[in-house]
Amino acid sequence: MATRVLLRRSLGGAGGLGRAGPRLPARGSLALRGLASSTNRAGEDSWLKSLFVRKVDPRKDAHSNLLAKRETSSLYKIQFHNVKPEYLDAYNKLCQEVLPKIHEEKHYPCALVGTWNTWYGEQDQAVHLWRYEGGYPALTEVMNKLRQNKEFTEFRKERGNMLLSRKNQLLLEFSFWNEPVPREGPNIYELRSYQLRPGTMIEWGNYWARAIRFRQDNNEAVGGFFSQIGQLYMVHHLWAYKDLQSREDTRNSAWNKHGWDELVYYTVPLIQEMESRIMIPLKISPLQ
Repeated sequence: MATRVLLRRSLGGAGGLGRAGPRLPARGSLALRGLASSTNRAGEDSWLKSLFVRKVDPRKDAHSNLLAKRETSSLYKIQFHNVKPEYLDAYNKLCQEVLPKIHEEKHYPCALVGTWNTWYGEQDQAVHLWRYEGGYPALTEVMNKLRQNKEFTEFRKERGNMLLSRKNQLLLEFSFWNEPVPREGPNIYELRSYQLRPGTMIEWGNYWARAIRFRQDNNEAVGGFFSQIGQLYMVHHLWAYKDLQSREDTRNSAWNKHGWDELVYYTVPLIQEMESRIMIPLKISPLQ
């Protein structure tokens, strides 16, 4: 894990005003005042912006080597399927028939981590999270085998007729996050997705390596991931709660812990966009 980068700031004292020169004509005086006022505003704007611009030392290694778990070589794939509303039930039924066969097949080095329907957020959406044990070679092996699997090719064809759109991302898991392991339910799940500003992933990891300890009291932390292929500089945090009220109480309790507010303050400027999905697991999901 890269060490936290400490931001050093030194604010110099403001210089004094010079002595007044010969009196200028009225128009010249107004123009000078306008220029001075504009310069002061620009300086104030620059100082205010500096509060939110985070500086990170140059790195000589990839984010994946600095932030990902070294003890495993797992690669994750997250899929977002936007389903035609009239086909959602049929889509779920089809997935529940076929996906467990891939998950349980010993010759496929992959596992279904979780599968959900979005409850609040983008409607009529399915989310699937897969783990490939062995990284990119495992992913390639699974894809090659599935192309030869007639049942899966028929499944993809039938599924394609039910979809409006789909996208996926390949992810690595943060070294300091919990391992996403099967859990009993019933639970609801929240997927919080963050589009970070380019160049801020290391700093995000530095802060969240400290912040995650504030979010363990109710066993709510499921997994944390960052993108490698697909939409880049994306972070996904997956949380589990008993219900929406439990989510509210758990999140509010974090603000009573010393240090949480500071970490939120410093991570918010790193974010360009963020999205929250509340999801309900399908019956076949290992995360219930």
